[in-house]
Amino acid sequence: MPTISIFKDDLETLLALGGRAKGSVSPVSIEQLEDWLMLVKGELKGHNQETGELRIELQDSNRPDLWCCEGIARQIRIKQQGKLKPYPFFSKKAKKGHALIVAPGLEQVRPYVAACTARGYRVTEEGLAQLIQTQEKLADIFGHKRKTVSIGIYQLSKIVFPVTYELVKPDQAKFTPLGMETVMTLAEILMVHPKGLEHGHILAGQSRLPILRDAKNQPLSFPPIINSREVGEVRVGDDELFVEVTGTDQLMVVLTLNIFAANLADRGATIEPIEVQYPKTTPLGKRVVTPQDLGNSKTIQLKTIEQALGQKLGVKVVKQALEVYGYEVSAGKGAVKAKLPPYRQDLMHAMDVVEDVAISRGYGEFAPVMPAQFTVGGLSRIEQTSDRARELMVGLGFQEIISNIMGSPESYRDTMRLAETEWGRMVEVENAMTLTFSCLRQWMLPSLLRVEAASNRAFYPHRLFEAGDVAIPDPTHELGSRTETVLGAVIAHATAHFSEIHSCLDILFYHLGKEYSLEPVQHPSFLEGRAGRIVVAGKPIGVIGEVHPEVLERWQITVPAVSFDVNLSQLADLS
Repeated sequence: MPTISIFKDDLETLLALGGRAKGSVSPVSIEQLEDWLMLVKGELKGHNQETGELRIELQDSNRPDLWCCEGIARQIRIKQQGKLKPYPFFSKKAKKGHALIVAPGLEQVRPYVAACTARGYRVTEEGLAQLIQTQEKLADIFGHKRKTVSIGIYQLSKIVFPVTYELVKPDQAKFTPLGMETVMTLAEILMVHPKGLEHGHILAGQSRLPILRDAKNQPLSFPPIINSREVGEVRVGDDELFVEVTGTDQLMVVLTLNIFAANLADRGATIEPIEVQYPKTTPLGKRVVTPQDLGNSKTIQLKTIEQALGQKLGVKVVKQALEVYGYEVSAGKGAVKAKLPPYRQDLMHAMDVVEDVAISRGYGEFAPVMPAQFTVGGLSRIEQTSDRARELMVGLGFQEIISNIMGSPESYRDTMRLAETEWGRMVEVENAMTLTFSCLRQWMLPSLLRVEAASNRAFYPHRLFEAGDVAIPDPTHELGSRTETVLGAVIAHATAHFSEIHSCLDILFYHLGKEYSLEPVQHPSFLEGRAGRIVVAGKPIGVIGEVHPEVLERWQITVPAVSFDVNLSQLADLS
């Protein structure tokens, strides 16, 4: 979870002023602050009384707007003031000439950009520290280490509009990057600059690279790597800023800019939108004015909220609770329509609104209810079976591993020679953030082979096992798949053979008190004629065999391996 550093004086100033109202700054006690942090699901982790620095851990990874002093102060201030004061710049048009032109070709590299200007806020030391921290947190966590989102902040007075976002050859453009005193080409930045070395993989394989330039052909930055030192080095005292966000997901790019715009407005800046002109139509249009209210709203039945929270609240109470948490709410008969503020985009399910109602009212407002029924807990049958199987496998000299149920189709299907076969069907994640974790394993052997592949320096023989969950596609099931517990084992050494793993399976079933039989099976992951289907009471519950040499080669395993996979959930049901 994100942990941020803020200064108590800065927080008090933002609570009192919000950048748009005048008032005296009142000191906030640490006790009061800890109470208020419940509104942002935050916890105070440290307080330096000499410097006033506060370390705050935030328990919500879906609210990037809270990963800064401005966001925390805003959420507390809304609660105190009763509703969110509007940000007029979300409905303003861009000034004539305030444009950012996107050149053709970027749709294959880094297609989206959003931008705005901020005038009237003179940057302080605390404000600059927050700008840098927010930039880093959003780019690293929300933007997946700049792959999806990266942010640039510049001195507006040095920029002449319109700004152009285009592609150039690696040696075609050059500038002095932040942190350096030498003019470098884009290719040199990727090879020499620390940020180029860290993030250059994002642009790997691209023959042309993205660059932002103004109307004087002056380079602003090399997204998502580094800003120009001449224009992109913001200092204390600057009072005119240009902010841009580039990335691969347009909604995330616009949301990130919305957060920065709201933060600067809270500090007193006047925000002016920029019109982004694309060569082709995007999900938000061909001419997109940013910042932009993305308008995420949801209608929720009152009974859904009341059932989840266990109390009769009424529409008026729910409406008020959401308004003092920043929502725009319209109430109907037995339902409310809740719209998120422009700097939020985390409304995915009705329970998200229910949670905000509970946070806004305060968990202390809900009376605890004792359970009406008292039961005695105990292990389920499958847990008893899997625990017994683990004990037996350890007794047989196997070492237990615990691995992630999520992985990639390449590991679970392609490397196992299961492509376009019934054995290769699996549950895949829609709109996955990364291919590395884009599906759920359908059996245990790939997880074991991944560990075996990384263990080639350990003394042989290797005897590994895991008892864990797999997801099996099942169209007859309510969710389209079922989760079951499977025991997998692998033995690897120079003379590993079928009889060796077969004897382990014999001992396992003997001590589990089960009788089984083997039937020949042709399985792509095993050698033909050296694989069998494990059958109990006429029902197939697993496979056993010698791993195919092609599978071993793909995993870069240099010794023979034998394995079995037993479905413990089905075995327990047969008890």
